[in-house]
Amino acid sequence: MKKIFLAVLAVSIMFLVSTSDSYGQGAAKTGPASAVLRDADLEKDSLHNLEVAKNYFKLKKAYVAALKRCEEIIVANPNFARMDEVLFIAGKSAGFLANGRGKQKPDLYVIVEGTEKKGLTPEEFRNGARSYFTQLINEHPQSKFRQEAEAELQAVGGPINPASPKP
Repeated sequence: MKKIFLAVLAVSIMFLVSTSDSYGQGAAKTGPASAVLRDADLEKDSLHNLEVAKNYFKLKKAYVAALKRCEEIIVANPNFARMDEVLFIAGKSAGFLANGRGKQKPDLYVIVEGTEKKGLTPEEFRNGARSYFTQLINEHPQSKFRQEAEAELQAVGGPINPASPKP
């Protein structure tokens, strides 16, 4: 009798242990397409840059600095978990710079083409804003920033043509 009890107990424990292991698989049950692999250090760095960009944007009205931080995230970590917010801040910053708003002058935003440095025109900033808002709407349709991005997109001239180059 004791041997049967121990055998049943051992089988029960093996069943419980194997069942709990299957719950630990998480996204593996839904397949690789639904899971985005993210580097924890890169996410942490991107989150820091986003917080700094939000500070520049909201508190300091330093739209050049906010746009630069957002662009750093976009280039370095295109799979960032909060990319919709990054695109929204980048679009708003570029839109404000197109209108000459903020405490920083738009000519502080400089791009390098070859060996030449140049600033952007208001139209180029506007096209940048259109590009960021269009990307947000197309790639993040469930974003909490979508409605405001759609309104902002109309204010800066509507969706950007996919064939047009990004800023």
